Amino acid sequence: MNGSKHDIQFADLDWKERAIRLEYQWLGDTASPWPTVVFLHEGLGSIAMWRDFPERFCNEHGLRGLMYSRYGYGRSTPRPADEKLSPSYLHEQALEVLPSLLSQLGVQRPWLFGHSDGGSIALLYAANFPDAVSGIVVVAPHIFVEDITVDGIRKVRETYLNSDFPRRLARYHTDGDSVFWGWNDAWLDPAFRGWNIEDQLGKIRCPVLALQGEDDEYGTLEQIYEIERLVPNARAVPLAQCGHVPHRDQPALLSAQAGSFITDYLPRR
Repeated sequence: MNGSKHDIQFADLDWKERAIRLEYQWLGDTASPWPTVVFLHEGLGSIAMWRDFPERFCNEHGLRGLMYSRYGYGRSTPRPADEKLSPSYLHEQALEVLPSLLSQLGVQRPWLFGHSDGGSIALLYAANFPDAVSGIVVVAPHIFVEDITVDGIRKVRETYLNSDFPRRLARYHTDGDSVFWGWNDAWLDPAFRGWNIEDQLGKIRCPVLALQGEDDEYGTLEQIYEIERLVPNARAVPLAQCGHVPHRDQPALLSAQAGSFITDYLPRR
């Protein structure tokens, strides 16, 4: 049914010799002729933190969508406080968890729509499973670590310690502290400073739309321009009057750009 609401469901996966549950939600048109669009959230995100953008996006463009919260996020299995994220955590999500979830849910050759950390996961997935993806839209992705990124993450750490940010974040996660400190500690770990996925991008064969706000407080436009240079079939689009969260700052523009890219690029199923 076009535009219908869908309940939150849970997928049970085995990962790293443990059982985890991931919350997920179907969106949009069940009869859509286009490949499913899988939304990949940012470093502090979840299904709920997307708010209504994915639902409106799918309905506007006649698409079928899937959202999920990664391990440790939203209402998925919380990560224990003493379990740290390693510098390879984005690779683990792209190469291990995401393929397992898509297989369990029967999603074949989707479009990936990733924001921030989710954009990096989408790029890594497309590079390592080039025949398993129809295309990707990456919004404010990270492909290398910049000084502005580290500085921004240090600032948000101070905000978390000295404001009501913990209370606000807890609305969207079973364990907001675990979410915040896992992400923040990982990015501020000196070992993460050399994290870089530029050498992976040349393996991507699908179409890529890379968008970023011109006022992004966590990265420069060099992130998307480098994707355009390194990926054979990529287009970079800077967004004016927009920060790190385009689906909040410029939702109509983001929807128009991404929707036309997806529906114009490939034939229907």
